[in-house]
Amino acid sequence: MSRANLDVRATELRQQGIPFVRARVVLAERPTSAKAGDEAIIHADGSIEGFVGGTCAETTVRAQSLMLLDSKEPLLLRITPVEEPGQLLGGGHGTLSVHNPCLSGGALEIFLDPVVPPPLVQVLGDGPIATALLGLAAQLDYSVSAIDRLTIGNALGIVVASHGRHEVETLTAALDAGVPYIGLVASRRRAAGVLDELVQARPDLARIAPGRVHSPAGLDIGARTAAEIALSILAEVVSTRVHSAAPAAAPENGTADGRPAATATAVDPVCGMTVAAVETSLHLDHDGSRRYFCGPGCLREFSANPAGYSES
Repeated sequence: MSRANLDVRATELRQQGIPFVRARVVLAERPTSAKAGDEAIIHADGSIEGFVGGTCAETTVRAQSLMLLDSKEPLLLRITPVEEPGQLLGGGHGTLSVHNPCLSGGALEIFLDPVVPPPLVQVLGDGPIATALLGLAAQLDYSVSAIDRLTIGNALGIVVASHGRHEVETLTAALDAGVPYIGLVASRRRAAGVLDELVQARPDLARIAPGRVHSPAGLDIGARTAAEIALSILAEVVSTRVHSAAPAAAPENGTADGRPAATATAVDPVCGMTVAAVETSLHLDHDGSRRYFCGPGCLREFSANPAGYSES
């Protein structure tokens, strides 16, 4: 994939609110298959578009990139085939050196830049509270958008402040999408009526709707004005993000609040490299368990003598 195509792809992912890591080779010491300027996009499922090296380098880039989606910090990654004097094996000042014995002989330096879109809050309504919500959420560096139709995205929060318009449809869509925070701006009495109407339309939601829809929306801070109510609602959104566990219906490739899921890792049983334990990593199912490898050489060596390697 050309750099121009990667630029287009990166723009599409940003617009869709999908997290990724942009990788670029800044130094290639021969012999390496990658060249300075080669680029790739690493997705939250470990898949890679573009090219920043062969299988062995790609394994290291994938493992480090998936961890960066959680930390959100850029990293200059140096991958070497032999251990260098004073080589760092941990993070420090935005750099990391990794010894990968699978490499063909050269060394690579690759800049990894995680792109994690800000949390998305969507608001239904155009009254004073809805307007205050849109303005205050932007002050928190959240991505905010009004809902003018049922386009529930990968949102951290959905707030229905439309005072009777399209409430049931929007709440149902948010529940189906597994949105972590769902708020309904209404009195307790009217909220009960809205939930009754929702359950009549969707009996399958009877058990989860009352506990998932916050109404009256917002923490009880004695709010009276539209701005104060908006503050109480966003405080509840933040509290939900920080304290709640991800629901079972979390979206693919991330937690239910739109952040990338923490990536599991495994150790290559042959060379000891840390590998991302995702479907796109090189792996082999043996004796009822799955083993992950940094490259085809280690996989072949394990396959030839599985009994020679301890459980990992």
